[in-house]
Amino acid sequence: MAQDKTLTCRDCGAEFIFSASEQDFYEEKGFTNEPGRCPECRAARKQQNGGRNGGGARQQREMFDVTCAECGASTQVPFRPSNDRPVYCRDCFQSKR
Repeated sequence: MAQDKTLTCRDCGAEFIFSASEQDFYEEKGFTNEPGRCPECRAARKQQNGGRNGGGARQQREMFDVTCAECGASTQVPFRPSNDRPVYCRDCFQSKR
C-alpha cells in the first residue's frame, strides 16, 4: 500500500505531497516517474504550453500559400506542397471526396 510522500518542486523549490491515491493513479497509468513539479507549477506550465492533448491555446500551425489545381483560387494549406501532386482549395477538395 502506497503512503503519502513529500517531494520538492524542481521549479519553485516548494515541498508538496504526492498522495497515495496519486501514486496509485500513476501506477495504473503506467507512469514510472514521480512528478517533479508541484501542482501549481504543473498547472502554470500546462497553461503556458497550451496543454499536451489539445487543451488551451495551441501553437499556430505554419500555413503555405498555394493555388488550387481545380479552380485556380488562392488558398492556404497546413503542409508544404510538393510538385508531384495537385493541391485543392477546401471546396474543390470536398467535392472530390
